[in-house]
Amino acid sequence: MTLHLPDPQGGLRAYEPRAEPFAPTPGSPFTSRTVFSAAHVVADPFADTSPDSPAAVDWDATLAFRRHLWAHGLGVAEAMDTAQRGMGLDWAGAAELIRRSAAEARAVGGRIACGVGTDQITDQITDQITDRTTGGSLAGIRTAYEEQLAVVEESGAQAILMASRALAATARGPEDYLEVYGHLLRQAADPVILHWLGPMFDPALEGYWGSADLDAATDTFLEVIAAHPDKVDGVKISLLDAQREIDLRRRLPQGVRCYTGDDFNYPELIAGDEQGHSHALLGIFDPLGPLAAEAVRVLDTGDVTGFRALLDPTVELSRHLFQAPTRFYKTGVVFLAWLAGHQSHFTMVGGLQSARSLPHLARAYELADGLGLFPDPKLAEERMRNLLSLYGVNR
Repeated sequence: MTLHLPDPQGGLRAYEPRAEPFAPTPGSPFTSRTVFSAAHVVADPFADTSPDSPAAVDWDATLAFRRHLWAHGLGVAEAMDTAQRGMGLDWAGAAELIRRSAAEARAVGGRIACGVGTDQITDQITDQITDRTTGGSLAGIRTAYEEQLAVVEESGAQAILMASRALAATARGPEDYLEVYGHLLRQAADPVILHWLGPMFDPALEGYWGSADLDAATDTFLEVIAAHPDKVDGVKISLLDAQREIDLRRRLPQGVRCYTGDDFNYPELIAGDEQGHSHALLGIFDPLGPLAAEAVRVLDTGDVTGFRALLDPTVELSRHLFQAPTRFYKTGVVFLAWLAGHQSHFTMVGGLQSARSLPHLARAYELADGLGLFPDPKLAEERMRNLLSLYGVNR
């Protein structure tokens, strides 16, 4: 049955939903790439909360979604920005998420890596994060990182050292990044993933690694890695700049992986070139899970053309979800999870379901439906129709 979807100009356009979903072929574990999906959290829709309240998480639905990703062969990157770290999920909630997800990973044999940051002290340095007029304590930042690293390591998960708003607000220059990260890498029990998250994902991270000049910042980042190559499994680059990632990738020490976090250019970066390729740690693989897994298995056979034929058509959806302001991409991710039947509601931690407009969500539905991402297209259509009715579209 025809849906009438709103467009950005304020009108309605007719859309005929797809009748059949994309049907992935179950397969063996990936052999050519290491692939993580950064997974979202499912809010508890019946909790009496406000935007400033601690997150209320539906643990059953949240863990069920992780089992869905593991079932398709994807690793789970847990408690990252996709899970609303710093945008509704506080450290207490993230710590519980890490413990529960790591235990679930052990139970099902799934791969998991978890975010380590400093968000438990963010509220103490709001002024520094906002205007950088005062300095915080590097010792306090190290302690915050250490607390979170201990939780992740005790859970049995791999650690991802995430970019720190507190460090961005406090560091006087590259030497402070070298000192803090060197300290953490020396004490890490196992090799970690370093995460460079650009300001398009979090404006508070402008000038990370001690400089707004990305060439200078890259040099500092590589200096951290070169000093401790045995403690760095890989680096996740989220700058939405394919050529910069390729250039950095070619400068990494032997054995250090590059995990693309570029949700605009991931097919070409994962496919790689004659000098190497990127692995993946992507938020867009949350809604793309089964299709992305199918594409990687095709790539495992050496069929780059077949891989690109599957994954290239998904880029329009990804660029739509991650359009500026990019940090609100989570709203589209959770919206698609609801339409796909992975959760019973479109409610988010902190009320962020309101962060994108109805025309934005309608276009996300149209693009995802066109790709066959909904296991039950009729359910997705029904839920989209209900949302349209809620906004006053009654035809």
